[in-house]
Amino acid sequence: MLVTIDGPGGVGKSTVTSLVASLLLATGLPVHPTREPSETALGDMARYGTEEYRGMTMACLIAADRYQHQEREIRPAVARGEIVVCDRYVASSLVLQVLDGVGRDLVWELNRHADMPDLAVIINARAEIIERRLGYRGAHSRYELDPGGTERECALFQEAARFLMAGGVRVLQVDASTEGPEEIARDLADAIRHMRMARGR
Repeated sequence: MLVTIDGPGGVGKSTVTSLVASLLLATGLPVHPTREPSETALGDMARYGTEEYRGMTMACLIAADRYQHQEREIRPAVARGEIVVCDRYVASSLVLQVLDGVGRDLVWELNRHADMPDLAVIINARAEIIERRLGYRGAHSRYELDPGGTERECALFQEAARFLMAGGVRVLQVDASTEGPEEIARDLADAIRHMRMARGR
C-alpha cells in the first residue's frame, strides 16, 4: 500500500506521519516511512533550493524527484509488501506549485504519471491555528513566510482533495483544528490496518 499524508506547513503532518509509522510497526506490520522531497541529491536540491528555484523550474524539479523516488524507493517497498507512508506527495504539488504561479492543470500534467496513493490523507486546520503554530515553530520555507499564505494554502488543499477525489483517488480529509497529532495518528493507523485487512494481507 501507498499512503500519503499532506497538508499546509505547520499543520503537523510530519509528526503524524512518524506516529502512524510507529503505531503500524508496533502491531507487527511492515512499514516503510519516507518523505518528499526525497532523501537524495535531487530531493535535496528541491528541499534546500526554494529560494533559488521557483515557478515552473521548481515544479519540474519536484516532479523529477517524485518519479525517481517512485522508481527507486516506493515501488520496491510496495512490491515487498510494505506499507509506504509518505510525508508529502502529489497533493502538495497541487498546492505549493500553484501558489508559486504554475497552473493546476500544468502541475497535474507533470505529475499524472506518478503512482496514485491507495489512501491520500490531507490534514487541514483553521488558518489562524496553523499560523499560531508557525509562530512557535518558525517558518521552514518561503511558502510559510508569505503574508496570507497559510489561508491560501488551506483553501488550496481543500481544492486538491476535491480534484483528487474526482480523479478516483481515495482521499481522507482530517481536521486538526481540535484533534492532536496522537489522536489523528491513532485514527489513521486504524484506517490503514482495516484497509490492509480488507485486501486479505
